[in-house]
Amino acid sequence: MPLEGQSDTPALAASDMVIYITAMQLSVNPSDDLPIYRQLMRQIMDAIAGAQLELGEQLPSHRELSERLVIAPLTVKKAYDELEKLGYIVSQRGRGTYVADSLPRRARRVQNEHLSEAAQRLLSQAYLAGLSFTEVVQLLKAADRTLAHDPTRSTPPSKRTA
Repeated sequence: MPLEGQSDTPALAASDMVIYITAMQLSVNPSDDLPIYRQLMRQIMDAIAGAQLELGEQLPSHRELSERLVIAPLTVKKAYDELEKLGYIVSQRGRGTYVADSLPRRARRVQNEHLSEAAQRLLSQAYLAGLSFTEVVQLLKAADRTLAHDPTRSTPPSKRTA
């Protein structure tokens, strides 16, 4: 029986649990190599980057989210704790958990190192799958449009550059 907010999306496996927070869809796949708390972290960070979650927007409590996704509350708490350490969300005792009012800024050198490593991993996987560099660029452009929810966008949203 589907949970409230679930959709029958063909790209999801039968074991995936899906919920929607505002315009953001969260799903967990217990058989994924990535731990569930990291899956949640990645999806919340992607939603913030793509403006699906606005700065200052309230997130569901870790108990509410765990009930909706049918996972342990400590799993959601761990994801929220890690996101808070990274500066993407803030918890206000007695009020709830919110997307931070301003996003963390890493030193440009550190940021470039992380992005360079991620780019190398992406290209390695793409080349092993038989994709060309041009095909990878096309995939990146499609991912950019998905994050922005705007098929014509070619640059990040201006409100995110502050």
